[in-house]
Amino acid sequence: MESRKIILKPVVTEASMADMDDKRYTFDVDTRATKTQVKKAIEEIFDVKVVKVNILNVRGKLKRMGRYAGYTKKRRKAIVTLSSDSKEIKLFEE
Repeated sequence: MESRKIILKPVVTEASMADMDDKRYTFDVDTRATKTQVKKAIEEIFDVKVVKVNILNVRGKLKRMGRYAGYTKKRRKAIVTLSSDSKEIKLFEE
């Protein structure tokens, strides 16, 4: 699988932004991606050294619109830890 198709988007929440100080970054990844594929994709795209990858499967939530009910899209989150000598990933341009 191509690197740009594995890493879908960064997750920008209060908790994930706090983790960036410890060089831990959170990304939404393809639901079929493995830890090794995510590691290679992050290293290739951002030119950094990845130490550890944790993956979480997030189930879709039940949502209702009047009498109609459905589920939001399920997704897969990857929390990537970089090595201490690695450069930081710039998610926002200053």
